[in-house]
Amino acid sequence: MIEAVVVDAVRTPVGRGKVGGALSSVHPVDLHALAISSLMERTGVDPALIDDVISGVVGQVGEQSSNGARWAALAAGLPETVPGVTIDRQCGSSQQAIHFAAQAVTAGEADLVIASGVEMMSRVPIGSQTIGGDPHGPLVAARYPGLVPQGISAELVAERWNLSRIELDDFSALSHERAAAAWSEGRFVDEVVQVTKADGAMVATDETVRAGTTRQALAALPAAFRTPETEKAHPDIEWRVTAGNSSPLTDGAAAVLIASREAADRMGLRPRARVVAQKVVGSDPHIMLTGVMPATRNVLDRAGLRLDDIDAFEVNEAFASVVLAWAKDLGVSLDRVNQLGGAIALGHPLGASGARLLTTLLTTLEQTGGRFGLQTMCEAGGMANGLILERLP
Repeated sequence: MIEAVVVDAVRTPVGRGKVGGALSSVHPVDLHALAISSLMERTGVDPALIDDVISGVVGQVGEQSSNGARWAALAAGLPETVPGVTIDRQCGSSQQAIHFAAQAVTAGEADLVIASGVEMMSRVPIGSQTIGGDPHGPLVAARYPGLVPQGISAELVAERWNLSRIELDDFSALSHERAAAAWSEGRFVDEVVQVTKADGAMVATDETVRAGTTRQALAALPAAFRTPETEKAHPDIEWRVTAGNSSPLTDGAAAVLIASREAADRMGLRPRARVVAQKVVGSDPHIMLTGVMPATRNVLDRAGLRLDDIDAFEVNEAFASVVLAWAKDLGVSLDRVNQLGGAIALGHPLGASGARLLTTLLTTLEQTGGRFGLQTMCEAGGMANGLILERLP
């Protein structure tokens, strides 16, 4: 059987996804290209040997439209002979890009594939691709009446798993504490490539990390999705989800080089990890965010592993309620989860987040000496991806 390995992974810093954010002056293609070119420089691979570039982008409109993977590959200096394709599995888009890249390799269709992603939420605001149209249609509406936005889904998750506002805010403060400590201790140095903007200014760290964040400060924030209309539609919700215990709008890009073990050996590359198993699942589109539970169980079954075998988990912090419900449902200690902080602190640039999670998971495994790592993320529409890596010495 052909084995897929991770040769290297890199990400940009994450900027606030608003006008005036640290990266907001950079075109999405250029930021994406920086991640790809940095990956190529770090690995020393001949760009002409890349079989494909598979990239995740959620807001595929305006500056992020027209198959940005192709333009980012060309902007990064890859030869015209290297193709590119852009995919959308919502928040899991670049994790799905990694899955597709590994599948191409294990199928014998490719030797070297770049899996990447980008999202510039400052330049292409969230939801831009649905403006002026209904993305569901009457048949979906008939089967699933009353579909709600993700923020309401996060409230429903908190309700179902009986998670208090204090628990959500405590976890969010912990995310910032861990991320701030990781930056202070230099733990992100090897995974982040700095961005030099057109005016010569450099961005080298994540803009969204707030050192010193406390539960008391978070407790002062109002419920983000509570309005007279939502209160009427959902009278039983306690309204615990805020901007502080949710991931912020952000800009960022990340890229991963996936290779066959044989190709890596032949080229003298030293892989950092091997892909053990991967799985994607569907879940209830009403509550939407609970697919991380079955995705975790299913990918563990595929790998023949147990939860106790996993040394590090990366569970995307789209909302604190999702990670806490996942941990409660599976019985996982938070000591092994998002050890360097998660998306609440580091940000969630939608199309790039899956590749960002893998990059940070590799960092965590290497710095702690862990063997197996598992990453999973919930996705709009009721889906989730799960992936297990084994660190290679």
